[in-house]
Amino acid sequence: MQPVIHLNWLAIAAAVGSSIIIGFLWYGPLFGKAWMREMGMSPEHKPDPAAMKRSMIIMIVSAFLTAIVLAHSVAVWRPSTWNAGTDAPNETYGFYSAFFTWIGFYVPVLLGGVAWESKSWRLFGINAGYHLVALLAAGMILAFWR
Repeated sequence: MQPVIHLNWLAIAAAVGSSIIIGFLWYGPLFGKAWMREMGMSPEHKPDPAAMKRSMIIMIVSAFLTAIVLAHSVAVWRPSTWNAGTDAPNETYGFYSAFFTWIGFYVPVLLGGVAWESKSWRLFGINAGYHLVALLAAGMILAFWR
Protein backbone atom coordinates (compact mmCIF):
# COMPACT_ATOMS: atom_id res chain seq x y z
CA MET A 1 0.00 0.00 0.00
CA GLN A 2 1.38 3.38 -1.04
CA PRO A 3 1.24 6.13 1.58
CA VAL A 4 -0.39 9.42 0.69
CA ILE A 5 1.88 12.30 1.59
CA HIS A 6 0.40 15.77 1.78
CA LEU A 7 2.85 18.67 1.41
CA ASN A 8 2.07 21.86 3.30
CA TRP A 9 3.57 24.53 1.04
CA LEU A 10 3.27 27.25 3.69
CA ALA A 11 5.25 25.09 6.11
CA ILE A 12 7.83 24.48 3.39
CA ALA A 13 8.09 28.25 2.80
CA ALA A 14 8.48 28.81 6.55
CA ALA A 15 11.22 26.15 6.67
CA VAL A 16 13.04 27.92 3.84
CA GLY A 17 12.69 31.22 5.69
CA SER A 18 14.07 29.69 8.87
CA SER A 19 17.13 28.44 6.96
CA ILE A 20 17.76 31.92 5.60
CA ILE A 21 17.42 33.55 9.02
CA ILE A 22 19.62 30.96 10.73
CA GLY A 23 22.21 31.30 7.94
CA PHE A 24 22.24 35.09 8.31
CA LEU A 25 22.81 34.79 12.07
CA TRP A 26 25.22 31.83 11.88
CA TYR A 27 27.51 33.26 9.20
CA GLY A 28 27.04 36.83 10.43
CA PRO A 29 27.20 37.80 14.08
CA LEU A 30 27.64 34.30 15.55
CA PHE A 31 30.44 32.71 13.51
CA GLY A 32 31.02 35.06 10.57
CA LYS A 33 34.51 36.18 11.58
CA ALA A 34 35.67 32.65 12.41
CA TRP A 35 34.17 31.33 9.16
CA MET A 36 35.91 34.03 7.11
CA ARG A 37 39.22 33.30 8.83
CA GLU A 38 38.87 29.56 8.15
CA MET A 39 37.98 30.30 4.52
CA GLY A 40 41.13 32.44 4.20
CA MET A 41 39.23 35.71 3.69
CA SER A 42 40.36 39.00 5.14
CA PRO A 43 38.00 40.79 7.55
CA GLU A 44 37.80 43.66 5.03
CA HIS A 45 36.53 41.34 2.26
CA LYS A 46 33.36 42.69 0.65
CA PRO A 47 31.64 40.30 -1.78
CA ASP A 48 30.58 41.46 -5.22
CA PRO A 49 26.84 42.33 -5.12
CA ALA A 50 26.15 40.27 -8.27
CA ALA A 51 27.91 37.26 -6.73
CA MET A 52 25.94 37.72 -3.50
CA LYS A 53 22.65 37.82 -5.42
CA ARG A 54 23.57 34.63 -7.30
CA SER A 55 24.62 32.93 -4.05
CA MET A 56 21.36 33.91 -2.32
CA ILE A 57 19.30 32.49 -5.19
CA ILE A 58 21.24 29.22 -5.06
CA MET A 59 20.86 29.09 -1.26
CA ILE A 60 17.09 29.63 -1.47
CA VAL A 61 16.71 26.92 -4.13
CA SER A 62 18.83 24.59 -2.00
CA ALA A 63 16.77 25.32 1.13
CA PHE A 64 13.57 24.77 -0.86
CA LEU A 65 14.72 21.37 -2.16
CA THR A 66 15.85 20.37 1.34
CA ALA A 67 12.50 21.41 2.83
CA ILE A 68 10.61 19.29 0.29
CA VAL A 69 12.75 16.26 1.10
CA LEU A 70 12.36 16.89 4.85
CA ALA A 71 8.58 17.21 4.46
CA HIS A 72 8.51 13.77 2.87
CA SER A 73 10.88 12.39 5.49
CA VAL A 74 8.74 13.69 8.35
CA ALA A 75 5.71 11.97 6.82
CA VAL A 76 7.54 8.71 6.17
CA TRP A 77 8.62 8.44 9.82
CA ARG A 78 5.00 8.64 11.03
CA PRO A 79 3.27 5.26 11.54
CA SER A 80 -0.06 6.89 10.64
CA THR A 81 1.25 7.56 7.12
CA TRP A 82 1.48 3.81 6.67
CA ASN A 83 -1.71 2.99 8.63
CA ALA A 84 0.60 1.17 11.03
CA GLY A 85 -0.19 2.62 14.43
CA THR A 86 -0.34 5.70 16.58
CA ASP A 87 2.08 8.57 16.06
CA ALA A 88 4.59 9.73 18.66
CA PRO A 89 4.83 13.46 19.50
CA ASN A 90 5.57 15.72 16.53
CA GLU A 91 9.06 16.64 17.74
CA THR A 92 10.06 12.99 17.35
CA TYR A 93 9.56 13.17 13.58
CA GLY A 94 11.06 16.64 13.24
CA PHE A 95 14.17 15.41 15.03
CA TYR A 96 14.45 12.08 13.17
CA SER A 97 14.05 13.62 9.74
CA ALA A 98 16.54 16.41 10.46
CA PHE A 99 19.16 14.40 12.32
CA PHE A 100 19.29 11.45 9.93
CA THR A 101 19.37 13.76 6.90
CA TRP A 102 22.25 15.63 8.54
CA ILE A 103 24.27 12.60 9.68
CA GLY A 104 23.67 10.60 6.49
CA PHE A 105 24.03 13.26 3.81
CA TYR A 106 25.49 16.54 5.08
CA VAL A 107 28.21 15.23 7.40
CA PRO A 108 29.75 12.87 4.81
CA VAL A 109 29.91 15.67 2.22
CA LEU A 110 31.47 18.05 4.74
CA LEU A 111 33.96 15.37 5.79
CA GLY A 112 34.97 15.14 2.14
CA GLY A 113 36.01 18.79 2.39
CA VAL A 114 38.30 17.93 5.29
CA ALA A 115 39.67 14.82 3.60
CA TRP A 116 40.15 16.07 0.03
CA GLU A 117 40.04 19.87 0.05
CA SER A 118 42.23 20.49 3.11
CA LYS A 119 39.39 22.28 4.91
CA SER A 120 39.96 22.67 8.64
CA TRP A 121 38.08 20.80 11.33
CA ARG A 122 37.01 24.18 12.67
CA LEU A 123 35.40 25.05 9.34
CA PHE A 124 33.80 21.60 9.33
CA GLY A 125 32.36 22.33 12.79
CA ILE A 126 31.01 25.74 11.79
CA ASN A 127 29.35 24.41 8.63
CA ALA A 128 28.13 21.14 10.17
CA GLY A 129 26.69 23.07 13.11
CA TYR A 130 24.81 25.41 10.79
CA HIS A 131 23.33 22.55 8.80
CA LEU A 132 22.26 20.67 11.92
CA VAL A 133 20.55 23.71 13.45
CA ALA A 134 18.91 24.70 10.13
CA LEU A 135 17.69 21.14 9.51
CA LEU A 136 16.35 20.81 13.06
CA ALA A 137 14.45 24.10 12.74
CA ALA A 138 13.04 23.12 9.35
CA GLY A 139 12.21 19.60 10.56
CA MET A 140 10.34 20.94 13.57
CA ILE A 141 8.39 23.45 11.47
CA LEU A 142 7.40 20.69 9.05
CA ALA A 143 6.56 18.21 11.81
CA PHE A 144 4.34 20.58 13.80
CA TRP A 145 2.74 22.48 10.90
CA ARG A 146 1.14 19.64 8.93
